[in-house]
Amino acid sequence: MNSRGLHVDPRDAVPIWKQIEEGMRRLVASGALRPGASVPSVRDLARDLQVNPATVVRAYQRLVDAGLLVVRRGEGTFVAEGIPTLPKAERGRALAEGALRYASTAVTVGAAREEAAHVLASAFARLASTREGEKK
Repeated sequence: MNSRGLHVDPRDAVPIWKQIEEGMRRLVASGALRPGASVPSVRDLARDLQVNPATVVRAYQRLVDAGLLVVRRGEGTFVAEGIPTLPKAERGRALAEGALRYASTAVTVGAAREEAAHVLASAFARLASTREGEKK
């Protein structure tokens, strides 16, 4: 994988390392990055995205700490074979934080609750269909 499918916006208030982390999570969730797939080296991704390598290191380290990526010394960084499951309390906190970010975005763009719920359901369906299409 190169940086295709992974983009950063320096004008966004979200830190670039967080944009990289969230982008990698999206690629794994959608099946664009399969378990065991190699990810770009820090140097290559930093060059492709035109960011400081330390920024990529921070994003990758958080993904390694979360169990989504694994580092094999001398080989590189790879998508973990299994999606890690968080303990219920941690999972609840992570979901609550993400939900609050999403709800805040919906409110600030003027979306009604029903519209926001529909868009969220569509996103889940899109991820599921992408993953199913990859399995065929």
